[in-house]
Amino acid sequence: MTAGMAFGNSAPDPSPYADEGPYGTPVAQHKKAGLTRRGKVAIAVAGVALVGGGTIWFQVHSAAVAKDEKEAAALQIQMKKLELEEIKIRNEQASTDKKVATASAEKIQVAVDKCVKDSSGLIGKGYGSPSRGDVVADCKQQYEATDGSGMEAAGNARGAGNGGGGGINSPALLGLVAGGGLAIAVFARKGKKADA
Repeated sequence: MTAGMAFGNSAPDPSPYADEGPYGTPVAQHKKAGLTRRGKVAIAVAGVALVGGGTIWFQVHSAAVAKDEKEAAALQIQMKKLELEEIKIRNEQASTDKKVATASAEKIQVAVDKCVKDSSGLIGKGYGSPSRGDVVADCKQQYEATDGSGMEAAGNARGAGNGGGGGINSPALLGLVAGGGLAIAVFARKGKKADA
């Protein structure tokens, strides 16, 4: 009797060999490795979308970079214009300052020349009388001190032939003499106290 067969109306007994066909155990079929057709289509669509999106992004990015470069170039040109305008204003100011300084130096030089001419009667009249250089230095100091704004311009505008003896000016000499006299007086007083 074959397994799984029964007489009558009874249900067949479950058997471990029930899967057997008339020709024995069927051979299991293995699935092919790889993607299905649906998976291949999905990967192709994703690849096209990625390439298309990348191309569009590159074009947008290139346009933005070009726009930024144009704006930067325009800004540089504007900055150069402002720098040129600033240089122009500085040159005009320097020119004005130079004219004012020259005018001030000329006024000071005229006053110094007048002072030297007025004081020329004192030059070389005897022992202790000032030399021409002393008179010129005193006059320059007197008039340059009154107009401090044009002092540098007067120094630059002075001629090379206006030089004199280059001696010590009167205030320095007066200070030196006064300091020496004060020191002698102090030492003399201390000497008197020590003797008494």
